[in-house]
Amino acid sequence: MRNKALLSTLVLALAGGGCSSHPLAYRDPNSIIAVMEPALWENVQDDVYSALEPTVLTVRDEKRFTVTYQDPSRSEWSNLRRFRQMLLVGTADKPWIKEALKKARTPLEGPGLTKAYDVWSRGQNVTIVVLSAPDAGDELRALLPQIAKLLDDQYRQYAINKMFMTGADSALADTLFRQGRFRILVPEVYTWERKADSVYIFRNDNPDPSELIRQITVTWRSPIPEALQPEDLLEWRASLTRNYYSEPQDQDLTDRKAGPFEYRGRQAYEIRAVWTNPPELGWPAAGPFILRAIICPQQDRMYLLDGWLYAPSREKYEYIIQLETILDSFRCGPA
Repeated sequence: MRNKALLSTLVLALAGGGCSSHPLAYRDPNSIIAVMEPALWENVQDDVYSALEPTVLTVRDEKRFTVTYQDPSRSEWSNLRRFRQMLLVGTADKPWIKEALKKARTPLEGPGLTKAYDVWSRGQNVTIVVLSAPDAGDELRALLPQIAKLLDDQYRQYAINKMFMTGADSALADTLFRQGRFRILVPEVYTWERKADSVYIFRNDNPDPSELIRQITVTWRSPIPEALQPEDLLEWRASLTRNYYSEPQDQDLTDRKAGPFEYRGRQAYEIRAVWTNPPELGWPAAGPFILRAIICPQQDRMYLLDGWLYAPSREKYEYIIQLETILDSFRCGPA
């Protein structure tokens, strides 16, 4: 019964499409149609949902992907097979498996996993799992971690390519190194300003700031502070929001995730949590933020990088990936 209403609506929409044998793929790349026989689906559905619908912290725990089951023997299949993201499971003699295997990137001689593209529509990604028997659910379960990583890697590449569609601003990265002795790579559509000697803000609020904001702030302290605690980093961020952000932000740390990590051989610490509008503003707003402190000994600096997102009524995983990618592009020191 899950997602039945969605399927009914989409069947009607797709039925009105063009007559081309290879029309454009339909729906978002984070919507996955899982195709297999009903008996197998009954056996494995809980494991599939658990593996392919992990959550990411945004304002709440948000599913990275949405999985919808489809029985390939039903009449809706001829339209729903045009979805952008497909997971096909079955033995090699099943019609939907045989047809997809004709376009497999890596041929399979037996049970296993392979990929195919543009099988029934242009821009389509098809993950094919060939089983040794119709009821070999354990074979699928064993492959689910690999399938989940493959789909996530694929989606991440999609999000990064989409972000840099306007081009990467490498000239700005060189300017930042001349001015501030650090580099960060943002899309050319981003605006930037230097708020103070050591506060740089990069922002994309297209199409409208009431609909979508992505912002990165880079600042630093020198000499490197000693024995800073996570609360000190959060207070540092709070001072940035008070003094340099267009709207003030409170910090909701209820579900924060934090810990040290190594960033390109440097000591670093990351905090992920939620920012909210102060109650006195009278209107609710919130979004995720990623805060990183990175030590650059060659410069005797501790950098603070703050990436935050405002995307009401939108799925946010795509934008989280884009913020992560920009933060990961940060460089300091001579190299």
